Amino acid sequence: MNYNVNKKNPVVFVSTGGCSNLTAAETSIDFAKHNIVDVELSGGKYSHDLLTRLVELSENINFRVHNYFPPPKIPFVFNLASGNTDIASSSIEHVKKSLELANKLGSSVYSFHAGFLIDPKVNELGKKIGKKTISNRSEALERFISRVKTLASEALKTDSKLLIENNVLSAANLESFGENPLLLTSPDEIKVVMSEMPKNVSLLLDVAHLKVSAHSLNFCPKEAHRELLPYINAYHLSDNDGTEDSNMPFNENSWFWADMKTDLNYYSVEVYRQPIVNLKSQQNLVRKMLEI
Repeated sequence: MNYNVNKKNPVVFVSTGGCSNLTAAETSIDFAKHNIVDVELSGGKYSHDLLTRLVELSENINFRVHNYFPPPKIPFVFNLASGNTDIASSSIEHVKKSLELANKLGSSVYSFHAGFLIDPKVNELGKKIGKKTISNRSEALERFISRVKTLASEALKTDSKLLIENNVLSAANLESFGENPLLLTSPDEIKVVMSEMPKNVSLLLDVAHLKVSAHSLNFCPKEAHRELLPYINAYHLSDNDGTEDSNMPFNENSWFWADMKTDLNYYSVEVYRQPIVNLKSQQNLVRKMLEI
């Protein structure tokens, strides 16, 4: 393949997050066979030689590194707002390793999820979370903001950028806890945090997360999208019925197109449980909608 990674905006990636039974390198090779050469690395199986293989593939594939990647040999919950010293330390080190990998792959961007007021188990992520002790919200926000600022200073050493992704609050989790156990689910809190961030930190808006959180917290996702535009430098794209983050396909009539920024270098199709040919069609649809 002959591929120039320095393409003009917009650039539409496809996430490896839905392929947990393969390594991200194996998924990337499968994607490339279908002419998907903009790949967001997210999830996948651990492999001792994964990083070496990805560096080799980066000659022909344009990568972005996202959140819990590279997958550690021993799983842990990534939470930059944690009050647990061990979890906080592991999370900070993970960001540093992910930034290092991004640079090795020719990317100057690393994106990650906002923190939690709890420390869920690994197998609870994306599902209903069991009842746990909830941290004080203002203290958790303070920890999160402080740690991101420190990591942003680290990122500046390599002229890199950080992107914070909004969390998703389902009605089931809100009912279970009796309060919101996640940071950055509402537009007001997102704006508060982003207004305190240095210039190399911006927002990755997950439109599916915003839709579910809007349903749970009773705000308008379209209005929230418009309010958050000044902070957005990337998008995660999928759809759902508003009750849970199901990573379903989107279409030309999906709710988020009208207000979407159209000239960014980071849009990612985060649709799961679909054949690769369908993911390619979703990628093409994004490109088409951004041109309209």
